[in-house]
Amino acid sequence: MHRARDGHGDARPLTLRQALAALVLALSVAAAPAAPPPDAQREIDGLIAALGHSGCQFQRNGRWYPASDAQAHLRRKYDWLRKRDLVDSAEQFIVRAGTGSSISGQAYQVRCAGRAAEPSAAWLRARLAALRAAPADDR
Repeated sequence: MHRARDGHGDARPLTLRQALAALVLALSVAAAPAAPPPDAQREIDGLIAALGHSGCQFQRNGRWYPASDAQAHLRRKYDWLRKRDLVDSAEQFIVRAGTGSSISGQAYQVRCAGRAAEPSAAWLRARLAALRAAPADDR
């Protein structure tokens, strides 16, 4: 059994209340997901926003959706990953959320006006490169 120290350095058993408080604290710290680094959060938010404002269509499981629906879908997937501490970078976000359906396994596609459809992973990587190449003031 763990022991606490009294004011004189003598060990005494922890009370049930102290033991429960220590357990609750330990579990809450262990269960708290770590947020991605700030730069990664900024890049991922930028990718999701870029898709939402692109005017492109997004194919998911064989159906085409407007960019606003795609933005909401990728935001939900990102939130799910964050809660489970499964995304630390924009590259991980692209692979784990922006590449394809986790249910059907089908690859996502992006189709913009006047251009052929392309895999969403390629579209997102191109946007990420553009975000990183932009001056810090423009990000």
